[in-house]
Amino acid sequence: MAAMTAALSCLGLGKRYGDLVAVDDVGLSIAGGQAYGLLGPNGAGKTTTISMLVGLLRPDAGTVLVGGVDLAREPLRAKARIGYVPQEIALYPELTGRENLRFFGRLFGLPRRGLAARIAEVLDLIGLTDRADGKLGAYSGGMKRRVNIGAALLHRPQVLILDEPTVGVDPQSRKAILDGLEHLVADGMALLYTSHYMEEVERVCDRVAIIDHGRIVADGTRRELVSLVGGADTVELVLDGDVGAAFEKLRAVEGVSEAARTGDTSVRLLADGGRYLLPSLITAVEGHATVTATQVVEPDLEATFLHLTGTTLRD
Repeated sequence: MAAMTAALSCLGLGKRYGDLVAVDDVGLSIAGGQAYGLLGPNGAGKTTTISMLVGLLRPDAGTVLVGGVDLAREPLRAKARIGYVPQEIALYPELTGRENLRFFGRLFGLPRRGLAARIAEVLDLIGLTDRADGKLGAYSGGMKRRVNIGAALLHRPQVLILDEPTVGVDPQSRKAILDGLEHLVADGMALLYTSHYMEEVERVCDRVAIIDHGRIVADGTRRELVSLVGGADTVELVLDGDVGAAFEKLRAVEGVSEAARTGDTSVRLLADGGRYLLPSLITAVEGHATVTATQVVEPDLEATFLHLTGTTLRD
């Protein structure tokens, strides 16, 4: 029943190219007002999955439902509920920003009466009202991507699907894009988001799936995913004095689960609540050594991704 009422869901999605299995038994469900991140190394199956979810590619197996509408059985009705922002800019450089939006609004079948007002709303949302009548070819890469997103929003879709929407954009445009996406989710839109920037996914998405070799290997909230590799913080200490004796004291501190010498003067510890444990660690070595430098690294999605896929996100 949850899949029937989700803004976007799929079950058993699969795609093969000869002997190559590009997507294997993928399932996901996104509710209205939820931002769902899809992470994976290059070649993992992200873009193939998205292409099937938006109806650009026919799956070999599985079903896709958009607001309960079967994409295979009622493609036009299902696609009308989707806003899709592809990796590449899908706009006309010889037209102005406003003219591009008007063109795509007519393609969506929006009536002429009211279209100008809707375009004005979208331009305000993407922060380009003042530049709307300039030729798109003169826009920066970030501005073009904002218009790309605006075109996907004109028909008020139920779900917005974005395939790496901030590649190559300037920091100002990236902030504008992320701020706008958070606003859309807060207003109840469902969001499916892929990116090679882990910090964006951590900021925007409240649920994340990791795909590798065509299969979803993990799916959950950030906290749930991070717990897969353990919740302990890594504490790095640099010591001055009798490092050997200090090390024995450190490994006995309550809350330290693992300890290792990483150099002549450095120690690495695994501990729950590493930042809060620092005073106890510093006290433990008194009389043997002095702590001259500290660093606490909390577990994050990057660590989880590396653990599950054996590669970094940008590999």
